[in-house]
Amino acid sequence: MAARTKRAPTRSNGSSKQARGTGKRTLAIDIGGTGLKALVLDERGEKLTERVRVETPKPATPESVITALVALVKPLAPFDRVSVGFPGVVSMGGSTLTAPNLDKAWRKFALKNSLERRLKRPVRVLNDAGVQGFGVIEGQGVEMVLTLGTGMGCALYVDGRYVPNLELAHHPFNGKSTYEEHVGGKALAKLGKKKWNKHVAAVLEQIDPIWNPRRIYIGGGNAKHLRLELPPHVRVTDNVAGLLGGIRLWDER
Repeated sequence: MAARTKRAPTRSNGSSKQARGTGKRTLAIDIGGTGLKALVLDERGEKLTERVRVETPKPATPESVITALVALVKPLAPFDRVSVGFPGVVSMGGSTLTAPNLDKAWRKFALKNSLERRLKRPVRVLNDAGVQGFGVIEGQGVEMVLTLGTGMGCALYVDGRYVPNLELAHHPFNGKSTYEEHVGGKALAKLGKKKWNKHVAAVLEQIDPIWNPRRIYIGGGNAKHLRLELPPHVRVTDNVAGLLGGIRLWDER
């Protein structure tokens, strides 16, 4: 299996204590079908707090999820702005258009505006795989991120620029079923790890000659179950990248 990608450490001229007390503090939130996660980052994208997590409420309506998030982040350090990774298509204005593994009420829900009212801070929202990619990509050529969790997330980048609204998970694959039905959380539970790994290999074989990415990064909570021999250009990433990439949502470049 290919080596897991690690985020390069950031160097500073001053002491770490001095550096960590300056600049904007970003609250990074990851909304998942199984869990809600959050931590606070400094201006360089380094962790100021430990990651906190709670189970995603059932039913996962906008109100129940936002209420749980507000309670989750309350004990964290002060923050100036908020980055959110969401498991579905997100409009440029921060509204959620799809949420296949949450509740139907998320369709056309103004998540950005709702969180700004509750947290009293500016908020930016992006697809969760898109945020994770910003934590690991190199910014050269075509790069793709696949996340394996409750569902299957996908993000595409060209020279470091995010291509929005790519929802590969629900595209037909191998007949009438979809990519997500082959490698999502339900498939893992039903098939077992050995057969699920074969499905992941088949998905990679399908994707590679279509998109021809220079690099594919695999993340998500179920990436830890991968046991197949991955091609040299495919790397497994740390799951925390889904939060660390949040700082990049505020990079105006």
